[in-house]
Amino acid sequence: MKQIGLRAVFMRGGTSKAVMFRAEDLPRDRARWTPIFLGVIGSPDANGRQLDGMGGGLSSLSKVCVIGAPTRADADVDYTFAQVSIIGATVDYSGNCGNMSSAVGPFAVDEGLVKATGGEAVVRIHNTNTKKIIVARFAIDEGRAAVDGDFVLPGVAGTGAPVRLDFLDPGGAGTGRLLPTGKVVEQLEVAGLGTVEASMVDAANPCVFVAAEALGMSGIEMPEILEANRDLIGKLEAIRVTASLRMGIARTAAEAASKPSIPKIALVTGPREAQTLAGERIAAEAADLTVRMISIGQPHRAVPLTGAMCLAVASRLPGSVAHRVTRSAESREAPVRIAQPSGLTVVGAGVRESAGEWMAERATVYRTARRLMEGIVFVRASAMTN
Repeated sequence: MKQIGLRAVFMRGGTSKAVMFRAEDLPRDRARWTPIFLGVIGSPDANGRQLDGMGGGLSSLSKVCVIGAPTRADADVDYTFAQVSIIGATVDYSGNCGNMSSAVGPFAVDEGLVKATGGEAVVRIHNTNTKKIIVARFAIDEGRAAVDGDFVLPGVAGTGAPVRLDFLDPGGAGTGRLLPTGKVVEQLEVAGLGTVEASMVDAANPCVFVAAEALGMSGIEMPEILEANRDLIGKLEAIRVTASLRMGIARTAAEAASKPSIPKIALVTGPREAQTLAGERIAAEAADLTVRMISIGQPHRAVPLTGAMCLAVASRLPGSVAHRVTRSAESREAPVRIAQPSGLTVVGAGVRESAGEWMAERATVYRTARRLMEGIVFVRASAMTN
């Protein structure tokens, strides 16, 4: 059977890459998107390499973004994120990707979906996955998103023009509440593990945080070491599934397993001297805490941006697992410096307590983004008709 071509752009956003579509080029029936995205990215692939598609065998490279006209009066564009499974035949629309969010504004301007004049663009993005507004600010160069700059993003070679992302009211992005269980820390009864202390927080994306030492880890292990420890990965998945049920994300363990992108699970520890993937040294005094995050069963080479934002918010909540290991901040306005395998991720996070309940006011980060290729991506016609 022949192939069908779809207009697409391939972009890097932060430390992720994705195929970007305009909504108008896809079927109106969103149920038909899943087989198309699987075909484009090259999933399912039992070999885990996605050689027959645009994916790269890592969760950070197995992504699709769809941008279209806004359905909210306070937004310039709608943005839907799709996390494509590598080995399985599933596409998860339940959460957002913070890194790829940084590519949405530049895409919208370069595609003419949003008009930008002067030296800076401000694009209000409605993420349909979380129903939250993200404000992107970035420089304009001759009417298009600027690329060159001196901003260094850990995990990405070279420098680039910064994209500022303000995630407004990020709490409850997946569950409706910053603290889905109403508590900053819980004792989870996990099959085969017993009692595990965890903090379940929902800011930008739902996450569950566990002290690295509680699972016999230092928290500064490199991703390949964690990935090779299948016993550990199995324990973390069991904790994640239990947390998903407790947070109300899923009703059954099977449903939780079918939503592998949320909640994300992370091992946290205090600021410690460590090496990066590039062989550089992170001094203990340069960070406020350390994280190793898992997504879809894979340890991230660089912490997912929504995970970093959720962790920054969690570190501001007294009594949480993250707060206990975080260096005391000089002020409420000080950013949180998160050490991760690719270096430091710096996040601005604000929280407040209202009527006995914690609220997340904002989360601010800086990324870079770049259009890598544009044209036609091909998918088997059979995928379009399934």
